[in-house]
Amino acid sequence: MLAALRSGSFVTRERMRVYSLLLLVAYVATIVVLLATARGIVDTAGRPIGTDFANVYAAGKLALAGEPAQAYDWPAHHAMQKRISGRDDIPYYGWHYPPAFLLVAAALAALPYLGALFVYQAATLAAYLVVVRRIAGRPEAWLLALAFPAVFVNVTHGHNGFITAALLGGALLLLDRRPLLAGALLGCLAYKPQFGLLVPLVLAATGRWRVIAAAAATVLAIATPTWALFGADVFVAFWHSLAMTQRVILEGAPGFHKIQSIYAALRQLGVPAALANAVQMTATLAVAAALVVLWRSTAAFELKAAALLIGGVLATPYVLDYDLVVLGPAIAFLTAHGLRQGFAPWEVTSLVALWVLPLIARPIAELTAVSPTPIALLAAFALVLQRADTIRAASELLPQRAR
Repeated sequence: MLAALRSGSFVTRERMRVYSLLLLVAYVATIVVLLATARGIVDTAGRPIGTDFANVYAAGKLALAGEPAQAYDWPAHHAMQKRISGRDDIPYYGWHYPPAFLLVAAALAALPYLGALFVYQAATLAAYLVVVRRIAGRPEAWLLALAFPAVFVNVTHGHNGFITAALLGGALLLLDRRPLLAGALLGCLAYKPQFGLLVPLVLAATGRWRVIAAAAATVLAIATPTWALFGADVFVAFWHSLAMTQRVILEGAPGFHKIQSIYAALRQLGVPAALANAVQMTATLAVAAALVVLWRSTAAFELKAAALLIGGVLATPYVLDYDLVVLGPAIAFLTAHGLRQGFAPWEVTSLVALWVLPLIARPIAELTAVSPTPIALLAAFALVLQRADTIRAASELLPQRAR
């Protein structure tokens, strides 16, 4: 078994196809049961269908009603969620997004709830699938990308992981061929800034100033209509809400077993907040330094891109299992490189672990108090760095051997 794990020989094309299809059948069956047993838009557990989508839809309704700043007033926001669901006992799903995301929320809120949820997930899923397929460069990639467990987690939570993955993956795909468009995609990522934490650093370290300029221009271009439509008060309300958002993260309001960061993993083990935060910051700085070195090297671009995507997840203290959709493009980059150059020991097993991770991360953390996500991500990140260094060393020896 150890030899199979080391070589990755247990992974075959037929097994990938069969397991992917079985998972897809299970996903569809679960969603059908969820919809069939719901009462209105509330499931049997008393939660809105799409759970976190309730916060997007409620914020959009407040924006359409001329009260966008109320999305950051959590009692008012919760009251709107209760009104939409027709229930007073539903849990609260908080709105933590910058004001620009109200443009998306308001557009969706013009539709009936379930219709808006379907459009939101279908459109963003399609974008994610196109990006992963383009990165992988193989027609069969769409099946693995669709069966990726993070897709199911994201759909059932009605979340925006597809957007994050499509924007980051698409930007990396276009980075050198179309830098202005890549910058525009990165600028759109401002709706979820914690996932763009390391991107400007890498861009600056490699002198990609046109990408940075395009990203900054895009942020400004989005902020302008947001200001015009919703006024300055919404920016003030967002600013005042940040302290509460920080408390939600530090205190683990969703449950530390749901948060997939190094910080949350330590907090779940009983580590004090100050020490857990210090470890998270140290890890973030170490990942940042490694990425700068990697991106300034002559390593293959697929390795750089995958490392940035994995490192981006490691660097933030607030990442949930539905956010792990962003690993889809990372797996695609690493797979494309491995199929072209050959896989090193443990790399295939690492890719399988990343693919399965969103399915098991939350249950394992809840049952054992040990989060597997930071372990799997750190191992994958280390393998990418090792791979890049091995290839660099080999390329430096080539001229000597030729002589």
